[in-house]
Amino acid sequence: MLFSCGVYLLLERSLTRMLLGFLLLGNALNLLLLVMSGAAGKPPVGKSAEGITDPLPQAFALTAIVITFAVSAFLLALIHRSWKLSRADEVEVDEADAAIGRDRDDPADEDPEIDTDPEAAQREEAAR
Repeated sequence: MLFSCGVYLLLERSLTRMLLGFLLLGNALNLLLLVMSGAAGKPPVGKSAEGITDPLPQAFALTAIVITFAVSAFLLALIHRSWKLSRADEVEVDEADAAIGRDRDDPADEDPEIDTDPEAAQREEAAR
């Protein structure tokens, strides 16, 4: 649930919502690593080899927390700078980039082997 909410917020145009989505994704990853590490209360080093909790996911979780904090601080600085310069929290559509995307030639238009007619496959099967 955290992961899907984080992805939803990342796809928004608001920079603040993008930051919150990134934080939710980081927390979802940390919870996943915590759940995958094993049962709580078991020592990583003990007398028997069975039932030992693996300490590696815990180290990964700590590393992920630090990385998430650093990237979040950087994103927060970018959001603050954007707000200070333009008083806007929304990411605008880049018209030049959208025009390039619209004007781009589709390779399917030039390939004679790709048939866009849905009835062409039926006619070809009937001809065989």
